[in-house]
Amino acid sequence: MSTQPQITVVGLGTGDENQLTLGVWRKLEAAGARGGAIFLRTREHPMVAMLDHHSLRYETFDAVYEAHEGFDAVYEQIASQLIERAKAANSGEVLYAVPGHPMVAERTVQLLRERCPAEGVLLTLMGGESFLDQAFLRLGFDPIEGFQLLDGTSLTAGGLNPQLHTLIGQVYDVYTASDVKLTLMELYPDDYPVIVGHALGVAGEERVREVPLYELDRVDGYGNLSLVWVPRTDREDVRSRTFTRLHEIVAILRSPEGCPWDREQTHQSLRKNLIEEAYEVLETIDEDDPDHMREELGDLLLQIMLHSQIEAEDGTFTVFDVIRELNEKLIRRHPHVFGTAQAENADEALGNWQQIKEEEKRKKGIDPDELPLLSGVPRELPGLMKAYKLQKKAASVGFDWGTKEEVLPVVESELAEVKEAIERFGKAEQQEELGDLLFAVVNLARFLKVDPEEAMADANRKFFERFGYIEAQLRLKGKSFDQTDLQEMESLWQEAKKVLKK
Repeated sequence: MSTQPQITVVGLGTGDENQLTLGVWRKLEAAGARGGAIFLRTREHPMVAMLDHHSLRYETFDAVYEAHEGFDAVYEQIASQLIERAKAANSGEVLYAVPGHPMVAERTVQLLRERCPAEGVLLTLMGGESFLDQAFLRLGFDPIEGFQLLDGTSLTAGGLNPQLHTLIGQVYDVYTASDVKLTLMELYPDDYPVIVGHALGVAGEERVREVPLYELDRVDGYGNLSLVWVPRTDREDVRSRTFTRLHEIVAILRSPEGCPWDREQTHQSLRKNLIEEAYEVLETIDEDDPDHMREELGDLLLQIMLHSQIEAEDGTFTVFDVIRELNEKLIRRHPHVFGTAQAENADEALGNWQQIKEEEKRKKGIDPDELPLLSGVPRELPGLMKAYKLQKKAASVGFDWGTKEEVLPVVESELAEVKEAIERFGKAEQQEELGDLLFAVVNLARFLKVDPEEAMADANRKFFERFGYIEAQLRLKGKSFDQTDLQEMESLWQEAKKVLKK
């Protein structure tokens, strides 16, 4: 009668033979006595010397590491070979020994847990002392204060929480240590104290060293038994770099104990602030000023946080709902990145985006084909920008002039109507005709492939600089504006045009 193939995984502990569990040792001895198969993930572990001393035969997967460049492929091959060996005729129980504890930082074990049931292989796990036990013992912190274990080979700044003790494992070599250092520096100051532990709990081999973060990759001795401890902190200079702290500060400002001004704000009262902050960001882009841009982007983000906090207080949504919806939308509308669709250029990517937007509307019961063509243009856009978008949409269905030469007479005609309105009509008619003229000028800008908002911004900038020149020259002469006249200012204006060359 055939028996079910079986793999038993045992943990070899941290490397101190006095900490190896009796049950695991007996399992190893029994396998050796009957000539069973003992597999080690790696020979690079202090407990291997004990196996050698007791003449226990084993095979290792060290050659698999040498055959692959990435760890994922190594772990996949180890799991596959173990399953194949267990299913081989008359193989009996396969004993697989891993460093530490089978369920702590052991990807091969997770792969076996995923695949063994489908392969008809019985998987049994026997614990061993984890490197975490020695870390808590030798480094001296209590994980109840808040603790996270992260993989040094895949560390990201988004996974860091400075208010938790952070242990980083899999820091095999100086190259991994360098990557860990650079990631930590995205959150922590360069001189933040971190602790490197080598072979914790292994007599004669243990080394613990505290260094400033910038020296993390200058420490000697990195290997399979190395880890990095980043102690928890409430330091404001660290927490201030986290989104959590921003969320907390905005909530405090809006609380009864917070700022009276912030508490009084509503969506309507903040409306103009949102618009102004967005334009200030645009100004920093035009100025190509990264330092100023960083500040203004923060001010714009604050507006988003305040509007989200107002809704959170009403129980409708939180900023985390905003983030979730944005993340889902970005993934959904980029199937050529996160899915199987193809987009070889920007036009194809934009086509995907528009198609998905239409599908989203249909799911909401809205037929895009029945919507007015111009309905997608935001109502509150600045006038020139809105005119440009309205005209562009109308032009997409053929409602447009043919050439810029056809547009110029329209501009001239509208200018004539403005002149007539000034001579014959009141303010209402003048405003209407002036609006028609501006609309016609935007049409001309579109045919010239010029963004009217950018053109207007350039004109405003030139006026600002030239008028500033006039003011500066008057000041050099010891004059103020009430001590000059239009003729002098016009002369200085013409001079400014030459000096500033724009």
